[in-house]
Order: sequence, then C-alpha cells, then structure tokens
Amino acid sequence: MRRLGTFTAVFMLAMVGLVPTSVADAGGGPPPDYFVDQSKLPFEAAPGATAYWGVHKGAGYRIEVPDNWNGDLVMWAHGFRGTGLELTVEDHPLRSLLIPLGYAWASSSYSRNDYDISVGVKDTHALAKRFSGIVGNADKVYISGASMGGHITAVSIEQYNTYAGALAVCGVVGDHELFDYFTDFSLAGQQLGTGSSTFPVDPAQYIGVTVPTIKANMEAVPGTFPFVLNATGESFKQLVEIQSGGDRPNFDEAFAFWNSIDGNTGPGNFLFEFGAGDGTLPRAPGVAVDNSDTVYQLDLDPAISAAEQALNDDIFRVSADAQTRRTQGLAQVPTITGDISVPMLTLHNLGDLFVPVHNEIVYGERVAAQGNSDLLVQRAIRGVVHCDFTPAELGTAFLDLVTWVEAGVKPDGDDFLDSMAVADPLFGCEFTDGFHFLGTPCP
Repeated sequence: MRRLGTFTAVFMLAMVGLVPTSVADAGGGPPPDYFVDQSKLPFEAAPGATAYWGVHKGAGYRIEVPDNWNGDLVMWAHGFRGTGLELTVEDHPLRSLLIPLGYAWASSSYSRNDYDISVGVKDTHALAKRFSGIVGNADKVYISGASMGGHITAVSIEQYNTYAGALAVCGVVGDHELFDYFTDFSLAGQQLGTGSSTFPVDPAQYIGVTVPTIKANMEAVPGTFPFVLNATGESFKQLVEIQSGGDRPNFDEAFAFWNSIDGNTGPGNFLFEFGAGDGTLPRAPGVAVDNSDTVYQLDLDPAISAAEQALNDDIFRVSADAQTRRTQGLAQVPTITGDISVPMLTLHNLGDLFVPVHNEIVYGERVAAQGNSDLLVQRAIRGVVHCDFTPAELGTAFLDLVTWVEAGVKPDGDDFLDSMAVADPLFGCEFTDGFHFLGTPCP
C-alpha cells in the first residue's frame, strides 16, 4: 500500500466519503440529528499548555493555550467530513509549532457535516468569540484551513473583520469551479470515450457500463488505463490537464495516480464517480454545476482544431440555476469574490486532481479583479496527493504570514496567473521542502 503521511491520510480518508450518489443531498425534510460524542473531546495538553474542550452552539471544540501565551490565536477550519451524523474535532496540524512559540489555537467540529461552507464559517467565528469568554481577548486572530476548510478560510476573511491574516492550504478557493471541473471530467470522458454524453446520468448504468467503456476506448492495450493510452486517451489526458490548471510539472504522475486509486465502486473509479451526481449542493435547491460556456481543448495550441470544434459542438451542456451561485451573503456554498482586506497565503500541490490548482488560478484572478493582489501570496508544491504538505512547508508558510502581518514584509510566492511560469519545469521548486509521494524531483 502506498505510504502516506498522517496529515495526508486524514484527507484521503475524508475523500472516500465525498463520493455520494449525488454531489450532495439537497433534499427537504427536517435537519439530521447531528451529535458530538463528548467523550472524544478531551485531549492532553502539550507541556506548558492548558487544554479546553466542550460544545458550543451545537459544535464540538478544542482549545489549547500555552502558559507563555503571546496573545495571538490561530483558528483551524477542517476539511470535508462526509455526510455522517457524528461531528468530530481535530487538532491544528501546526500544534507542535504553535504552542512552543506562544500561539493559542482553536478548532471546531462545526454543527453540521456535508459541504456546508456557511455553517463552517459561522461556527469557526463563533468559536473565536467563545475563546474570548474562556481565555480572554486575543490581540490578533489568524484563520487557517485545508481543503473545504480553505473555502471556509477564504470566505471568512471576506465576511468578518475578526481576522488579521489567513492561510489556506489545498483549498477550494475557486468554489463552484471545483464542481464544474468534476462535471468537465465526466462529460468529456463520456463524449471522447463513447461518442455521446449526458447529464445527469443513471448512476448504475454510468458506473457499470459507461465508465468501463470509456477506459477501454482510451487504453492502448486492454487493462492499461490510465498508464498506456491510445490517441483518444492522450487527448482526454490533455483536456484534463488544461481544465485542472494548465500545462505544469507533476501532471503525468497526477493523472496516473488519481485515475488508478479506488473509488467506492471499483478500482480506478475515484474521479469518474463524481460524474454520478445530479449537480446539487447542500441545502441549495437547483443544479450548481455549469459548462454552458466552457471551451474544451485537446492540445496546448489555442487555435480550435476540427476535433476540438466537434467536441465543443457535441458535448452535453449544463447551465447552473441562478440561485445556486449567489455572490452576496453566506449561501450554503458561497462564491468567493476576492474582496479581501488582510494578507492571505495559500499552498497547493501541482498534482492534486481532487482539488486541482485551477482553484488557485481562479482565486488569483478574482483577487486581482478586486485590486487586492498585494494581499495575496500563492505557493506551488511539487506533490500529487491532496493536502500533502510537510511540516516544514506548513510551518514556513505560517511564519511568513505572521511576519507579513506584523512587519508588513510581503513574502515571496509563485505566479499562478503566468501560464509560462507554471509550465516551467522548475515551477514549484522554490517552496517544496521535503519528500512528496510521486512528486517530481527538482534539480
């Protein structure tokens, strides 16, 4: 079995739960009976620190405060936990760095599971206020989060003036663009692999017949998808690279890895399974995915070839319902506008095809459109697995953020908006620090 670090393994387990029969259940009826098993909340404080735990407004929490507290608090926003009823809390992944340096941290379970960003934003903010009641007012409050928690982090700094700085890692900072990417993967796979495409699909037919047909029609030798591809398979692979963030290092390893890991329905089905959904999101009626104006390309030449024209003419088109993409307030899956007023630093693995780096491009463009690029630093890491960051990479990012907030010294980053820079074989080398599974080595 592939060896994965603890931080990575947590998110790989969470991923398995994110493959329901639809993107998420938007059904009616009374809310589920979420619960916190309070026997799981207690934890042992690090030497020289005090641990607090409890339930606040339906969400479990953990807080740890060093005896030499420097007055600052670091919030942690966790990633997707599936659709189960038990609400769970995790420690801040930088706990071993924060406590010796005098930083307190706090982490919420949220009061609801599923992909519900508004609840995560509100409950994380409520816990920051609860911290003030338990410990005292913090001088500065930082917010950090991973994956879905990155989405929560990005929305939080747009909604509240509580936070002095933010760190979003492997984050869904492109919001609905992530779900559009899953739709692109499925529809393009169908169209190129079978000659037709549709949405929504019959899940049983799609998984049992369509997906095996796609793979068979894209492999050079029977049983070799995704490793040895024919011309159709290579075209699909190139399309996925473009839709997930463009020409870049680590993509060959990424395509092979993400299309060979098991899903809920069989070997190599992980990414395809997202195409079995109906496009709805939690507590938000209507279809939330859209490819109505997407221009698909099969190579890096920007000119549209005859094959690309045929694909764009024939592929099934889906239009999102207007109410699913509100830009005002805290919708269940809020749109991130880029209207930020505090420093934000992000990390993203170049080979992550679960939450691909296209999210960073979208976020960078939105922040730039708001005239706030001076408040954003983005960093590429040469890895393939979702949320696979070394302690050195995470720790350096946080300390650089602190220096930025406290001293006004903006740290260096990578330019995701420069496609030539992203395609450079050395892209991502500057901030990669340590071993990454399938990460392309830097010179």
